[in-house]
Amino acid sequence: MELPLLIVLVLLLAFVALTVVRAVRIVPQASALIVERLGRYNRTLEAGLHVLIPFMDRVRARVDLREQVVSFPPQPVITSDNLVVSIDTVIYFQPTDPRAATYEIANYIQGIEQLTVTTLRNVIGSLDLEQTLTSRDQINGQLRGVLDEATGRWGIRVNRVELKAIDPPASVQDSMEQQMRAERSRRAVILTAEGEKQSQILTAEGEKQSQVLRAEGAAQAAILRAQGEARAIVQVFDAIHRGGPDPALLAYQYLQVLPQIAQGASNKLWVVPAELTQALSRIGSALGGGADGGSGAPWSARGPRPDGDRPASDLDDAFGETQLQDPAEALRSARREAAGATEEAARSTPASGAPDRRGPSVPVSPSVPVSPSEPGASSDLGDPGAPAAGASPAS
Repeated sequence: MELPLLIVLVLLLAFVALTVVRAVRIVPQASALIVERLGRYNRTLEAGLHVLIPFMDRVRARVDLREQVVSFPPQPVITSDNLVVSIDTVIYFQPTDPRAATYEIANYIQGIEQLTVTTLRNVIGSLDLEQTLTSRDQINGQLRGVLDEATGRWGIRVNRVELKAIDPPASVQDSMEQQMRAERSRRAVILTAEGEKQSQILTAEGEKQSQVLRAEGAAQAAILRAQGEARAIVQVFDAIHRGGPDPALLAYQYLQVLPQIAQGASNKLWVVPAELTQALSRIGSALGGGADGGSGAPWSARGPRPDGDRPASDLDDAFGETQLQDPAEALRSARREAAGATEEAARSTPASGAPDRRGPSVPVSPSVPVSPSEPGASSDLGDPGAPAAGASPAS
């Protein structure tokens, strides 16, 4: 009697425990339970504690509400230029309606995969290989729009579609690599040519500036040399006038210069000037004391100077205070004078354009008269009938 009662009690406790287990359900976060009552949809259980009616309510499916990522295997797709490429796709989706995801489609993941393959073939079929490789964003946008519209009634929201890989045929890959190498070689040649061009331009600019600077330096140096020579000539001229040389000294200097005329390897004949005898006679007169003032006394003690009654102070003022001009200022003055001469020549050109056949005008310097009363005047002028200095006698 006690054993059957114990068995009944155990069975009753097991039934109560099973009833409690089937009646109480705890739903975790980001999940949803689809509950059916007597075979029909009753409600959707969200996160939390819920109590069901035992033996009447039944959980049909558990739906994960988190965003899910599904990677599909490579699919062969034909482009508009009849090339077969393999494309891997990745889909990011999230269930938004657990009831629709359970009752509207049997397997929404498989449905998304097949829809992605068919949509991808339609999109890629309208593009060539070049556009397929460079228009991933456009393809992703078109796929997402089509999938989101189709899966909306399934309670699925497609958040993102990505093309993971696009693999063209091996022969096309080799051709693309050759094309890329040729393009890079062309760019390298162009960059090298541009660099050489810039280098030549910079080199030419540097040579131009250096030539301009050298010309400026040469012009300033020529101006300085001309000013130095002018100063030297002025000082020598001033010293000669201060010393008052006599005809004997001039004749002696004349004899010293004569050997320099005969120097040179190409000289085969030396013509003796007619003034040589006169120079010798002057030296003899100076040593023996002739009537032409050969006493050796300077002009300052024998009478008026060859330059007239001009005092030495005037010569000092004329030649002793010569100042050197600044090279830059002298260069600018020379440029202004050259520009003025060019303008004057342009103005003096006949209007008809015919060249002037009269020839350049030669300025004639007036002869300086020498007073016959000055000592040594006849000696300086020489014999009127004698030939000019350096002229050979008639053979």
